[in-house]
This record gives sequence, structure tokens and C-alpha cells, in this order.
Amino acid sequence: MLKTSATFCRINKAAAGAYLGLALVAASVVAPPAEARHWHPHRHAWLPTHFEGRRHHKESIRYRHARGGGGTSNIAAIVVDGNSGRTLYARNENELRFPASITKVMTLYLLFEQLEQGRLRLDSDIRISAYAAAQKPTKLGLHPGETIRVDDAIKAVVTRSANDIAVAIAETIGGNEESFARLMTQKAHALGMNSTHFANASGLPNGEQVTTARDLAILGRAIEERFPRYYRFFSTHAFYYRGATIMNHNHLLDRVEGMDGIKTGYTRASGFNLLTSVKRDGHYIVAVVLGGASARARDKIMADLIEDEIENGAAVRTASSISGTGVNGHNAEAATSPDPSLRGTESPEKIDSRLALAPRPSRPDLTLDPIQVASLEPDVPPEKSRPAFVSGAPKPGTSAPRAALGENNWKQASLDGSTARGRPGHGGELSTATPSAIGASAGPAAARARGADQIAAAIKEPPQGGGAKDAGVRRPASARSGWMIQIGATADISTATELLARAKLEGRNTLTAAQAFTEKVQKGSETLYRARFAGLEADSAELACKTLKRSGFSCFATKN
Repeated sequence: MLKTSATFCRINKAAAGAYLGLALVAASVVAPPAEARHWHPHRHAWLPTHFEGRRHHKESIRYRHARGGGGTSNIAAIVVDGNSGRTLYARNENELRFPASITKVMTLYLLFEQLEQGRLRLDSDIRISAYAAAQKPTKLGLHPGETIRVDDAIKAVVTRSANDIAVAIAETIGGNEESFARLMTQKAHALGMNSTHFANASGLPNGEQVTTARDLAILGRAIEERFPRYYRFFSTHAFYYRGATIMNHNHLLDRVEGMDGIKTGYTRASGFNLLTSVKRDGHYIVAVVLGGASARARDKIMADLIEDEIENGAAVRTASSISGTGVNGHNAEAATSPDPSLRGTESPEKIDSRLALAPRPSRPDLTLDPIQVASLEPDVPPEKSRPAFVSGAPKPGTSAPRAALGENNWKQASLDGSTARGRPGHGGELSTATPSAIGASAGPAAARARGADQIAAAIKEPPQGGGAKDAGVRRPASARSGWMIQIGATADISTATELLARAKLEGRNTLTAAQAFTEKVQKGSETLYRARFAGLEADSAELACKTLKRSGFSCFATKN
């Protein structure tokens, strides 16, 4: 009897254990993942094998998000090699999307133009109107009649994504936001952003404001190449204003090596958006992710794309990012020059753009080898345009953008703002602004005088109306073979010469044997002067470009 009872107890214990095991299994199946792991009797048993499975995890899960799995099929993404213009990765890159606060990158593009042309300065004041102050958050919260310096306005847009400041910038440049939005769209098309239409300066919800991942990549490359002096603002980590510290909402700035910007964006209709730029070991990529389910998910996708693609691009710049003409034949240089004093409803076409430029600061005297001025021989045709992309990007066409995106989608209201490098030349040529951070160390007075005399003698413009034969000046012999690098093209020969002088200093030993020269080319009715160094080998050209880009210059190498 006693033995029978013991046996019965053991059976009951076994049954109880079995029931308990079944209960735990059931709990783990029914409960959410966090709860299931909590109830698992060996919840830490996976730790030893977790790191061993990382590679498998990377291959099987990583791109389920970027490529449509994991419930994120709405993602649009593109990674472009900034050095060559080649697309390294693309998904839904031509689908129309809402840009949200990435819109402000174009707002700042037009502001940078005003700074470059001398119509505004970094210490100029921007006045806040009642309309600007009434914008929805996120915003800086200034009152009507208050002013903010241009440099603070840029930082407020980059970090807080301040809608009130974006509108104030628009009113300062275009007179009113509607006119400014037309200028934004005109500039977008001139750059080759053929599927983009802007309706406001902030990115607040508007069904007519659409773009594509591909178009935003074009914008990201163009603003970095066109405005190296001002592009640095996009890497602002923190903005200190009126006793407050405003942090940048692009958290990848601190986590991804080589990232230098540029802008986040969010509305309910758009999802979480991000446009980034990364430079690492000579490689340079621009990446766009649109439609993330959360900021964290978007950042994860972006970080993975960067790490997977950064080394797949060229290490030397071989193509300009700026398209010569846009969808309607507009030249990328035909931009906006509205009078800041004109406000109201006057259209951009009627705004007088012939403004007196503010006096430029005096150029430092530099000592360097004489710079040759050359022209292409008359029988050599001008270079063909090199657009940033040759794509079949769909145009908005006759159907309204809101129809393409869905009537219900565009009506969704939300708070936008991502809270919690010079003129572009025709045919893809670039005019690079001289970075202010690049200083020139002057030698003794006599040396400075000699350098000034050398430059003055070198930059005398050849007689108008003739090619190289008329001018009596051609490319240096070293430019007829081997490799050369180009750091810009400008309508002002003195600017091109100054650019070469500064590059000679910043290039250090990489340009010791190189011959600096400017090359005169005709692009339609415009005359441009390319700033180039000749007499290089492939390796030395690559090294020179790498060195110069670290100092803020644009640079690409080309074989003669």
C-alpha cells in the first residue's frame, strides 16, 4: 500500500510537471515577445549563441526592412555614390513621397545662394512676421517683429527644424512663402529634380508638395558640392540660443563614422524620413530613406545601408552632382535673386534681380607658381552635360500629386519638424565657393607682393571672341597627358585663380609637382573658367582629391 502511494505520488508529480511545462509553452506562444521571453524558464540560454548568429541575422533580417519585409514595404530608399553619381542601392526610389522637413534643405539652398551672392550675410537680421510666428510646431517661438541673425536661423532650421524660421527665410528672400515655393520648384527642376514640387518652405503637410528619394539624393549631392562653405551647418550637433540648448535630431551624427549631415523629417503622412551624407576614406555616399515606421527603425535601415554600401563607391570624384538643365530646359544657374526688401504678392518673375552686390572681403595675398589661363581650341566641342542621374523618374504629369498619393493620405494633419558647396555651371560644371575655414598663411611683405604680382599677371583675361589660338595661351603641356583634377568652374577668372591658390596651400605635398591653370570654356552664351591642376598620375590625383576634400573642397579627377 505504501509502495502504491509512493508510485501514485510520483505519477502525480510527473503529471504536474508536464502540465506546468505545457502551461509555460502556451504562455510563451500566446504572450507578446517580451512577455514570452520573461516566462521562458531558460530566458538567458540564448546569450552564448547570440553573437554566433549575428552574421545569419544580418543576412536574413537586415534587408527585410529596407527591401520590403518585416512590415516596411512602404520604405523608399536610395544610396548614391557621391563621387561618380552611380546608384549603389535603390528601392521605390522614383515613387512620389512627401518630403516633410527635408523640404528645408531646399529652403537653405536658396538662402546659401543669397549669402554667396552677397545679398545677405551671416550677421544679417531676418524679421519674424505674424504669419511666420503663427506656424505650427516645431518652431523656435519668436514673436512678430523680433529678428534673428542668419547664422542662428540656419542652425535653428538644421537642429530644431523650426517651421517659423523657415517661413521667415522664405519671406525675406521671396517676399512671401507662395512666391518662394515657386522659386524652390524652379530650382529643383533646374537641378534635375524633375519629379519634385514644393508648396511651402517648411515641409508642413501639403498635398501638392511631393518628391522622390532619387530627387532628394540629387539635392543632397548638389548642396554639398555647391556650397562647401555653408554646408558645414548641417553637421551642427547642438545650437545654443537664448540660454537653451537645442540638439540635432539626426542621432546618427554621433553614431555613424564620417556622417556630416544632413536632415531629418516627419509627418504622419510621410513617415520618418532621413537624408544623409557620409565621407569615409575617400568614399562619399548620399543616402535617403523615406517612410520609416519610427525614428529608430528608419535610423537602423539607414545605418545598415551605409555600412553595406560605403565601400562600393569610387574613392575619387569623377562626376559633378549638378545637372546642367532641368526638365523644362532651365539652366541650373538660372536661379532666384529676389530683392529682400520686396514683400507682398509680387511674383518672382516681376522681382528685380539686378541688385548691387555687397563688397567682397579683400582677398589675401598668396604666393604660388604662376597660374596659366587657357581656352579650349575652337574645334573642340564643349563638354556634354553630365546629369547626376539618367533615370526614368516619373513626372507628376497631368495627375495631381495628391491623387497619386491618395486623397486620405495627404489630408492627414500632423506636426512636422523632426522633433523628437560657387555657382553651378552649365553642363554639370561646378563653381566652388572658397571655404572660409581655409586660411592662408602669409609670408613676409616682399613675398606677398611677389605673389600678388604673379597672380595679377596670370589672370589677365585673353582677348574676347577668340579661342586658344587668338589668346596665344593653351593648356600647359602637362595637361595633354596623364591625369588632372578639377576643383571648380566659375564665371569669374579671379575667383577661379583664388580657388587654385588656396587649394595649392591646402593640398600640401600632393600638388607640389602639379601645374595650376584655368581653362576658358564656352557653355552656350556663358563663359566659364575651370580651375584645374595638371601633370598628375592616377594615384597622385586620387590622393590630391582626398586631401582637398578633407579641407572642404570639391574635387574630381579626370584622365586626359
